[in-house]
Amino acid sequence: MAAAKSHLHPIEGARFHKPVAVPNYTDFYASIHHATNVGRHFRPEQPLLANYKWIPIGYHGRASSLVISGTTVARPSGQTRLAEAQHPSFGPTRQLDFELELGAYIGTGNLLGSPIPIDEAEQHLFGLSLVNDWSARDIQSWEYQPLGPFLGKSFATSLSPWVIPIEALAPYRTSLAPRAEPLPYLNESTADTSFDITLEVLLSTSHMREHNLPPTAISTSNLSDLYWSFAQMLTHHTSNGCNLQPGDILASGTVSGPGPGSEGCLLEITQRGTVPLQLPTGELREFLVDGDEIILRGHCHRKGLPLITLGECRGAILPAS
Repeated sequence: MAAAKSHLHPIEGARFHKPVAVPNYTDFYASIHHATNVGRHFRPEQPLLANYKWIPIGYHGRASSLVISGTTVARPSGQTRLAEAQHPSFGPTRQLDFELELGAYIGTGNLLGSPIPIDEAEQHLFGLSLVNDWSARDIQSWEYQPLGPFLGKSFATSLSPWVIPIEALAPYRTSLAPRAEPLPYLNESTADTSFDITLEVLLSTSHMREHNLPPTAISTSNLSDLYWSFAQMLTHHTSNGCNLQPGDILASGTVSGPGPGSEGCLLEITQRGTVPLQLPTGELREFLVDGDEIILRGHCHRKGLPLITLGECRGAILPAS
């Protein structure tokens, strides 16, 4: 009896979902290059605050507004205050931005009151995934003092459906750049605490799509450009006894490299909107406009080893509702 023919469906027809129902989401600030570039615009005399090289900075994000790649993002509205204005106003953000990030999923959690030692931290990590932490910079800059990010961040964060297990990334381990020695509870006993993962940001405008033009690459960086490892982020997160749960996400914060072309957001690329990004079509971008689509990609490859891709994380901007 002849075997029945299998009917294979292209991946384009697949419907993707979030890998897990994420209980909690924490966003870190682990790139010293990003922190320095941003700090220069607000504190040119002291771009890095005194605590940066001692403590993995982070904040608790909004798990309910995590969305799967491909979900459109409506331009958020909020309070902003123009530099020349005496009072704030309410309306759609004028400074919508993306943030190129990687997220680490928690596999095994910990009990409340039980910190996770640094040498056990990676045992609690399941895998890595692309994350785009959309940001409304003008809303953020007006609201963040003194308590940090709020409505400028919580409107949407995009997740890739692809999660690469930590075990699969073992052949691509690498070390972070030389750093100051941390406090003992964050001092890792091994050197190869990061992964050689190339990260890319591409931008597709409405004009490009209307004329069947491909997206254009606007940034390339590497996970090893970070200052803090995911193990250090996790250990610090639990150092006060905070309990992590399976499915929690620890995001890296914007991954930026040390040189031009490796900035992980438009705030850096355009120097806070003062030097517009020129696209191959002649279009200019200070920040994102309605119809723009951001595509994050990631991969790791070494001679003699297979290419591992982290897939894509996409999101297009809709007008404010």
